[in-house]
Amino acid sequence: MEVNLLANPYPFTYDRTRPFIEQVGEWVGDVFYEILPEAGFEVRDEQIYMAYQLERAFADKKTIFAEAGVGTGKTLVYLLYSICYARYTGKPAVIACADESLIEQLVKPEGDIAKLARHLGMEIDARLAKSPDHYLCLKKLDQARNHDNDSLPLEVLYETLPDFVYSHAPLQQFHAYGDRKNYKDLNDEQWNQINWDAFQDCFTCDLRHRCGQTLSREYYRKAGDLIICSHDYYMEHIWTYEARKREGQIPLLPEHSAVVFDEGHLLESAAMKALGYKIKHVIFEELISRLLQNDIRETLAVLIDEVIMQSEQMFESIRRQCRAIPGSDRMSIELDAPLLREVHRLRTVIAAIEEQLVFESELYTLDEYQLRIVEERLEMMEVALKLFEDSGALICWATEDMDGLTLNVMPRDVKQVLASMFSQHKPIVFSSATLSVDKSFEYLQAGLGVEDYLSFSVDSPYDYGSQMQVYVPEQLTGDFSEKFEIAMSLIRRTEGRALLLFRTREELELFKEMSSLAPESGSYTFLFEGDQEISHLISAFQGDEHSVLCAVTLWEGLDIPGPSLSNVIVWSLPYPPLDPVFMAKRAETAAPFEDVDLPYMLLRLKQGMGRLIRTSSDQGIVSVLAEEEGQHPVLDYIASVMPKGTELQKLEKLSHK
Repeated sequence: MEVNLLANPYPFTYDRTRPFIEQVGEWVGDVFYEILPEAGFEVRDEQIYMAYQLERAFADKKTIFAEAGVGTGKTLVYLLYSICYARYTGKPAVIACADESLIEQLVKPEGDIAKLARHLGMEIDARLAKSPDHYLCLKKLDQARNHDNDSLPLEVLYETLPDFVYSHAPLQQFHAYGDRKNYKDLNDEQWNQINWDAFQDCFTCDLRHRCGQTLSREYYRKAGDLIICSHDYYMEHIWTYEARKREGQIPLLPEHSAVVFDEGHLLESAAMKALGYKIKHVIFEELISRLLQNDIRETLAVLIDEVIMQSEQMFESIRRQCRAIPGSDRMSIELDAPLLREVHRLRTVIAAIEEQLVFESELYTLDEYQLRIVEERLEMMEVALKLFEDSGALICWATEDMDGLTLNVMPRDVKQVLASMFSQHKPIVFSSATLSVDKSFEYLQAGLGVEDYLSFSVDSPYDYGSQMQVYVPEQLTGDFSEKFEIAMSLIRRTEGRALLLFRTREELELFKEMSSLAPESGSYTFLFEGDQEISHLISAFQGDEHSVLCAVTLWEGLDIPGPSLSNVIVWSLPYPPLDPVFMAKRAETAAPFEDVDLPYMLLRLKQGMGRLIRTSSDQGIVSVLAEEEGQHPVLDYIASVMPKGTELQKLEKLSHK
């Protein structure tokens, strides 16, 4: 079915006298009832039902919670509607995924977009919009070389750079480079030494227009059908939209017609990550000191010296109030009167500098571009520090690296920011196999602040009773070595082919240390998240059938059909982390376990179990190594998220099969 896009941009004959979305629905029906079955696809009733539900959302430009179980083919449904709607409106649709593994599923050569293009005879213009931290920073790479950083293969890294990076010749065409995916052998620690971070001053970088991140941004903005990005990046777009316009910059994403949030239950966490401010003394000092390089009045120069000293004092007060959080690299900050006084003093001096900059701008003694950057950063700091005046309005924490403390500040209520997204009067689709708790969408709706929405739930079509066995061990003592031995026996049972899901990085690192000493270390290849770029790690796991993949973030999105993944081991129940964000959420309710911890854990556990059965022919086992928790009915929790047809079995029966 070849489509002449010049004569007709739609994959069907469009009748302008009839509603467009109604005609899309008819074509989608033809795709699922006729075209795809002829190509060998297995079309399911659940998929057809979802298609009709999405038709309502696109027709009425509404938000919809689309909960569809594993195997319903939900990705194909939302892609078909998004592509047609993008062409109808002349604006691309955005597909925002929870992580890079989900993005990879969409865009890889054998992924869902390529399948649709091939079987429907369509040319689909889909482009990636990756977060900045997925790109190499040329300035940080130069800094690493200047510091003789022996932990990085610097010469190899420089050899990967295109010739035009340090050339003054004009660029002739788009050339992608600098993507994290291209540096598969660097572990996460190495990558973080050379990638973009929030404190990079891209505005004044002389290599900005040769930067892989900038070039990729210019490229994806011209997408005709789809822009694929992460949740984090989309939320950063929402968060920075007005500020970038004030700075004279274009927003991160172009105007778009619709948004799909794949694994939409994770959007609130992404919003909390993106909707915040980062402040570091050494970066602030470098920024504000730029003004001293100009011909400025003495009054302003004195204030600049004062604000630098006050920033140092505030960070000293923050350090005194920092408290380590077990299992987290974040430190909580205990707000007290002396610290709040230091914050207020800094904000007062910043306000005074902003007033002085108004006079300086009238004298035309400062570079206009530099002045705009400094003013924007000062305004950001003042807004962040103002949140401290109403301590109940913010969530704050600190992290530390070789350059000192970083203060992280975010508004406690992200719903106000999200409200601007939901008020855009465009189709917004939340798609996942786990959006509800006990068939209620209240947990998701309350966290996002969605007032008006459509919703539906359809179960997976798979016969889980014959495809999956779910086990829990006999009562555990909580000893790590005990769990380790159980996990190793499970790995031996399936001869590798196992995915281990950990709640924390510390659990994974301890398992990594113990597994290196175990006899099984020579029998199976153990792959650990963080040792390589994630898509290469997943590909290696899929390619080596008897390997073992250990991960902290792959509870969602991982799609490995076939025998390579026949064994999912959940190391512990995936309750939310003990970090300031969730501490704040717990403090807002009289029943923190029931309202925050339990719903989060159940959704994540259900997702983890969902990694096992990806096709109607898959077989395997899921084992949850959960300890008893006082009065909490752990076994009931596990049973409540198990697929229909499965029964919870004691692990002792495993040895008899």
